[in-house]
Amino acid sequence: MEIPVMSNILNKNDENAAELNSMLTSRGIFTVNLLGSPGCGKTSLLEQTVRLLKNQCNLAIVEGDLYTSKDADRLAGYGAPVVQINTRGGCHLDAAMVKAALTKLDLAAIDILVIENVGNLVCPAEFNVGEHAKVVVLSVTEGEDKPLKYPLIFRQSEAVILNKIDLLPYTSFAMDAAISDIRGLNPQASLLQTSCRTGEGLTAWTEWLKAKASQTRKQAKYDLGG
Repeated sequence: MEIPVMSNILNKNDENAAELNSMLTSRGIFTVNLLGSPGCGKTSLLEQTVRLLKNQCNLAIVEGDLYTSKDADRLAGYGAPVVQINTRGGCHLDAAMVKAALTKLDLAAIDILVIENVGNLVCPAEFNVGEHAKVVVLSVTEGEDKPLKYPLIFRQSEAVILNKIDLLPYTSFAMDAAISDIRGLNPQASLLQTSCRTGEGLTAWTEWLKAKASQTRKQAKYDLGG
């Protein structure tokens, strides 16, 4: 009896996500569903992303956490509009939550929307939230075994960010093995190596974002007959 219930929940969420995606596309807003474990560096990556892009495009953030607004408060300090979603124990965001959060943003002033999902490598992979692309962050402090242990999230992600590479000398993380496993699961994924502490790889990440945002704007103009 549990399988049909789960199926109904996912189907309804997919309907909401498709509507949300269509609306965001029509407005030319490239939307990222940012995924990863607690502590992998998602929020630090967003801090640096806002800092690097603030004079180039308009970025807004939907911040998902079980409780508190600590990460949203951090991000707001960098000048980007941020809306907090607290799931009160829920392990993921869904499309309805994101749709409600977007009513608090000026969508006409946004080029890139990043939805930082709840820290979890399992549940968030199941629920689309209207995004154009999923991006998963894997810290070198987590171990190279994570892609094969949690394959769905790596298969679904358009980009994989291997973060905290400044700590590589202090870990046993096998970079070659991690890359090989990720390539085996998702040969098309963009692989980026970053350090928010040193800045290494961040330009490649922001250039990836800008290129995707440009594609979304072009799609919006095409859909409008431009």
